[in-house]
Amino acid sequence: MSARVAVVVFPGTNCELDVAWALEQLGASPEIVFHLETDLHGADAVVVPGGFAHGDYLRTGALARFSPVMEAVAEFAASGGPVVGICNGFQVLTEAGLLPGALQKNAGLTFVCDTVELEVVSTRSVLTARAERGARLRIPINHFEGNYVCDAETLARLQADDRIVLRYVDNPNGSLDSIAGVSNESGNVVGLMPHPERASHALLGSTDGLVLLESLLDVRVRARV
Repeated sequence: MSARVAVVVFPGTNCELDVAWALEQLGASPEIVFHLETDLHGADAVVVPGGFAHGDYLRTGALARFSPVMEAVAEFAASGGPVVGICNGFQVLTEAGLLPGALQKNAGLTFVCDTVELEVVSTRSVLTARAERGARLRIPINHFEGNYVCDAETLARLQADDRIVLRYVDNPNGSLDSIAGVSNESGNVVGLMPHPERASHALLGSTDGLVLLESLLDVRVRARV
């Protein structure tokens, strides 16, 4: 049976179909779940995709955290279910308290749209379990508020607990410690600014995102976290 993936959509989300298409190519069964819903319909995994949740009018992700669906996402995560937030989804997960730190405006106050090189730092997460530590991945980014920040104590804990999942090889946005993605303590909740769904086919210029999406869909991942 194929993995059922809830793709959470807020007003302003714009990457849900890209994510759904990439997951379908890997044999998964994605289901769009609107932010007003309170049930994830028996999902095996959850993806919060990129975009501009609620227009980001107050603060990126600040309104989305109060949407009814986020209570279901939080309960799913607390039960050990795999949850991945991509770009705006990463911002939403930090605002909801499911991941530490915050995302602020890029250094230089510039919008960055480019393909970057990432280093896999940890394989102790639902997003990287199939990857090799130290591997280099070419994956697109597309954001204005992707500069990851946290206090010194949190950074030390992330480093000590192997929770920095991905780092930029050449930091494009000023992120602390070149962080591109982090996980929670259990490794079942991950947020990253790069878009693996945009590196899932040769026609897109890279297939390096597939190892991340395959990790999410691999049932063996859950046994290892």
